[in-house]
Amino acid sequence: MSRRDQIRMTDEELGEFLNGAQTIIINSIGPDGVPHPMPMWFGVDADGAIVMTTFRKSQKIKNLSRDPRVSLLVEDGNVYAELRGAVLYGTAELIDDTERVIDILATVSTRNQPIDDDAKEGMRKVLAKTAPK
Repeated sequence: MSRRDQIRMTDEELGEFLNGAQTIIINSIGPDGVPHPMPMWFGVDADGAIVMTTFRKSQKIKNLSRDPRVSLLVEDGNVYAELRGAVLYGTAELIDDTERVIDILATVSTRNQPIDDDAKEGMRKVLAKTAPK
C-alpha cells in the first residue's frame, strides 16, 4: 500500500474536514496559462459541491468563463506533524441567478461572519459551484 493510500481521507473525513475549514484556495487558469490561486470563503451545498461567491468582474470569473477547470486546496495545521490538506479537482459552474447567489452568500457568511441586510450585494456577485471529481 502506498503512503498516499495510507493517508487518504475517507469521504466522511473529507466532509468533516471541509465543514471545519474557513478558507479554500481556488486555482483558476489565467489568460497567460499560469495558475491564478486565490483564497476564498466557501460553503458545501446539499449535494456536496463546493460553493463560493465573488464579484462578477473579478479575475477569477474572467478566468472561469474562459476555462472552467479548477483545483481547490484546503489545508490545516500549525506544526509539521499536524499538517494536512485536501486537493479537489473539478469544473466550475458559474451561476448568475441573484436569488441563488444570495442564498449561497448567506450560507458562506453563516460559516464565517454575519451577512449584512443589503441583499443588493448579491446582484454584483456570481456563484461558482464545483462538484469535485
